[in-house]
Amino acid sequence: MDRFEDGVATVTINRPGKLNSFNEQMRRDFADVWSELRADASVGAIVLASAGDRAFSTGLDVTERADGNDSPWVRLDDPWGETEDPGRQLGPKSNEVWKPVIAAVRGMCAGGAFYWIGECDLVLATPGSTFFDPHVTYGMVAALEPISLSYRMPYAEVVRMAVMGLHERMSAETARSCGLVNEVVDDGVLLDRAHHLAARIATQPRAAVEGTVKALWRSRDLGREQAMAGALLYTQVGNPIGATGLDRAAAKVKDWELR
Repeated sequence: MDRFEDGVATVTINRPGKLNSFNEQMRRDFADVWSELRADASVGAIVLASAGDRAFSTGLDVTERADGNDSPWVRLDDPWGETEDPGRQLGPKSNEVWKPVIAAVRGMCAGGAFYWIGECDLVLATPGSTFFDPHVTYGMVAALEPISLSYRMPYAEVVRMAVMGLHERMSAETARSCGLVNEVVDDGVLLDRAHHLAARIATQPRAAVEGTVKALWRSRDLGREQAMAGALLYTQVGNPIGATGLDRAAAKVKDWELR
């Protein structure tokens, strides 16, 4: 993890030799990292990147997954009785991190990678990036990741990805058109663009930004009336905190900053 003076922290998924797949150790590491970032007042926004060029992440590292009944992920004797989610606590929202997180996707983004993508606030991708869910091709039910994606994408696109498995990969441009990706940017400027957006976010009052992210995220499982009632509480509580010491003239966005 790297911290910068402009209030941005960069977290890198760093197992390029394993296509940045995650294992139990990485799950514990991410829980620790998110806890640290949540408490760090110097950080206003986060970039989630990956090492190497081939993959952002291909999900769970199946090479470390036991095939017998001692598997931490699946119970062959009672598959409907399993209670452990292999991606639990990987994502920022699962760890109650309300600082905006921008994912910088390069290469393959597949399967369990959507634990991260589904909980990021902005997603950038390079033109050659691809998105797919291989679970059904391997005879596994695709459930956790597609359900998470259904909050970012239309159902028709989610179910297509889920049932096509390895037979189809969504392009970066298609991902952008259906809302999974916010921007498609050249490979050479991917991290710079992600950092640029994060730095702009970090210049704003932290309580206002984090309150906005939390209010929007928490509203997604509520009906409209409940969500609007809850939103009023965020504005009443958050505005005085966010406005403390705010110089509105100095905070005015300059024309050049809009690019």
